[in-house]
Amino acid sequence: MIEKFLNDQQDPKAVEKVYSRLVELLPPGEETLYIATQKKPLVNLLPDCVVVTNRRVLFFTPANLGLSLKFIDFVWKDIADVNMKEEIIGSVFTIRTTKGAEMGVDYLPKVQGRKLYKQSQECRENERKREELQKIQHTPSPAPAPEPKPVEEPVAPQPPVFEAPKPTPPPAPAPAPVIEEKPDELTEKLKKLKTLFDNGLIAQEEYNAKKMELLSDL
Repeated sequence: MIEKFLNDQQDPKAVEKVYSRLVELLPPGEETLYIATQKKPLVNLLPDCVVVTNRRVLFFTPANLGLSLKFIDFVWKDIADVNMKEEIIGSVFTIRTTKGAEMGVDYLPKVQGRKLYKQSQECRENERKREELQKIQHTPSPAPAPEPKPVEEPVAPQPPVFEAPKPTPPPAPAPAPVIEEKPDELTEKLKKLKTLFDNGLIAQEEYNAKKMELLSDL
């Protein structure tokens, strides 16, 4: 497994110690992507190492004459910047955290420094995309907009409707006065004659003669 980390002039013993420690440290799902080892120009007995995983950067330093390893790690979300500078002898790899702290290793072979830098930039970009995706997933969906209520057009005030006065029916014509026609004189005389006859005051012959007399005047 460690052979893939020995292709760029890494110190095999240093890689073996670091890798065995990583097996103990890294949780499931965290993958070691690159291991860079320091190469000092004169004495390189206890080189420092830099490890990049898909979740963090680890800096290993030998302690107790190489019998143990100290390390410090920084997760990608806390790393604000990654830098690599090539010098006459080797390169320097440094990181800067979001709180302003810096950590680095010098005398890294240039090929290791370049690959370390490239791998770190890819990890930082993946972390940025992951954070953006989490923000989108945790952003509450906007409440559905209420349906627009139909706009009721104002009803123009209607002018008051005045009913035309009903025509007053013409007054009923006063009934024509009943003019009692006075019976004419002849009729009156005939009535009186009849009354006399009915009352037995005159005889039949006298009644008939008097009646013929009155009628002859017509």
